[in-house]
Parts: sequence; C-alpha cells; structure tokens
Amino acid sequence: MSPLPLRSPAPSARARAARHTLTRPHALATAVVAATATVALGAIGIAPSDAAETAAVTAAATPPAAATAAAAVSQLALAADRAEVQASRNAQRADLRKRVAAAKKAAARKAAAARKAKALAHAQRHPKEVAQGLLPAYGFGAGQWQCLDQLWTGESGWNYRASNPSSGAYGLPQALPGSKMGTVAGDWATNPTTQIKWGLGYIKAAYGSPCAALGAWNSRYPHWY
Repeated sequence: MSPLPLRSPAPSARARAARHTLTRPHALATAVVAATATVALGAIGIAPSDAAETAAVTAAATPPAAATAAAAVSQLALAADRAEVQASRNAQRADLRKRVAAAKKAAARKAAAARKAKALAHAQRHPKEVAQGLLPAYGFGAGQWQCLDQLWTGESGWNYRASNPSSGAYGLPQALPGSKMGTVAGDWATNPTTQIKWGLGYIKAAYGSPCAALGAWNSRYPHWY
C-alpha cells in the first residue's frame, strides 16, 4: 500500500502564520520607539503620561523601518540635549549676575567704611573745623564761632576725650552725663562730630546761641552752662 500523501495546511492557516510573522517586527519596533520617546521626552520636562502618549502616536505613525525610527529618536534626543544646554547656560548667567551684585554691594560697603574712617580721623585731628562747618546747620552765623570757641576751650580744651573726674561730664561740650550724646549716635565717646552735633543742639535749645551760652558760663563760678 502506498503511503497517503501529506495534506498541505489550509490556505487560511498559512495566511494567519504569515501575518503573525510579519507583524512581530512591527510590534517590536513600535515598542522600542515608544519606550525611547518616553525617556527622551522626560529629559526635557514632559510628564511620563504625556511622553508615553506622544511616543505611542509617533510609533503608530512611523513606518516599521529601523532607519525612520532611529531618526525620530535622534531628533528627540537632540531636543533634550539642546534643552539641557540652554538650562545650563541660564543657570550660569543667573549665578554670574548674583556674584556681580554681591561684589558691588561689598565694594559699596568697603567704600562707605573707608569714608567713615576718614571723616572720623579728620574730626579727631581737627574738631574746630568740623564745628565751624556745622554752625549753619543749627542756624548760627559765622559771628557765633568765637563764642563757641571760647566756651568749649574753657570746658574741655577741645579734647573729645576730656572727662571731669568729679562730675562725670564728658567730651567737647562736657555733656553730663556723657551718655546723653548717645541720642545722636552710639559712637559719642570717640567721635567729635557726634559730640559737636549734640553740643550745638543743646546750646540752641537751652540758650539760643553760643554767645548767649558763653555769657551764662562767664556769669557762673565755677563755670558751667
């Protein structure tokens, strides 16, 4: 007996097998494109859900060709690189602006401190010049200078560190106590300008003018005003 001939698969079975074989690479390419697009878009700040949706749309619209998929991924990676470079440049510029602003502030503080130190040194060496310059600010004319000079020469000898051991009066105007001059500035013990400002204000309030204060000082013994 002759063996029975083998029957060929039904056409429908062969078609299904062919379709299955052809669709597997396309599905694999689609998955690769979707996953890669999700990672690349996430690098430039797109949410994972949005990245997944965008990758799916891109993969669906892309022909199942390796070259086309690679080109799409390359474009996404390039966009991510550009965004990263731009963010880095922006951060560098912001840091530079902060450092420049800090340097300017430091330079301004240093300059102000230098001016203050210079003014203090000048006042300590030349308190009479400072006093003459401040007279107009308190409404006193040049004719009041001689009276002020005599008054404070008698009180302190124009020594900003002069201290009366018996009364505790201190400074150029011999404020009693010296801490009263703290109403002008905290450096009253060492800054002649602070002492002069307080003294002129006191004279104006108590006597009206340096010459009137000198008259009162001369009329009292021991002298005081």
